[in-house]
Amino acid sequence: MTVCERLYKAAEPVWQACLNHPFVTGIGDGSLDIEKFRHFMLQDYLYLYDYAKVFAHGVTKAKDPDLMRAFAKNVNNILDGEMSIHRSYMARLGITEQQVRTARPALDNASYTSYMLAVAQSGGVAEITAAILACSWSYALIGQKLAKIPGAIDHPFYGEWIQGYASEGYAAENDVLMQRMNTLAADVSEETMADLTEIFINCSRYELGFWDMSWELRQ
Repeated sequence: MTVCERLYKAAEPVWQACLNHPFVTGIGDGSLDIEKFRHFMLQDYLYLYDYAKVFAHGVTKAKDPDLMRAFAKNVNNILDGEMSIHRSYMARLGITEQQVRTARPALDNASYTSYMLAVAQSGGVAEITAAILACSWSYALIGQKLAKIPGAIDHPFYGEWIQGYASEGYAAENDVLMQRMNTLAADVSEETMADLTEIFINCSRYELGFWDMSWELRQ
């Protein structure tokens, strides 16, 4: 098996719980309470700032100039790409820039990003990639699943969100991360592979916790 195949197998039970989470299925069938989505979008927007910082650690840790450029491109894709979807939704939800500046991460959010940043600070490029891949890959799978639901992608409110994560562009970016993970960890020891798997599973569990936080409107 490839490195990513091993990671997927290890995290599959957690990811199935994410795919079947009522918040996620509510986006798919259009039944999700807008207030829950509003809470999620604001928290996810705050999350993406720290997520970009994790990639930025990859720039400083990488020794290969091409890998440095790849991590730097990821930072740009988040700040000027993925976050544009959030800004569009926040405008529709009436979330102002002032509210964004004064908002504080919920405890689940802060715990998740603190963990990723700690991994980025203490680990190398393989550990950083394992931490960020759980988010990227799980969203790609969620987007692809929801896009298959009849009418979901055309929903007047949630359709844009589904389209963003089901798009060929997002899938391509995630594929690059997967290839990077496979390359960086291709020849690591079983001990290192166990460490990478633990990071990947932990971040997958944080992803599930993020859906719980959004569903329960936890602060």
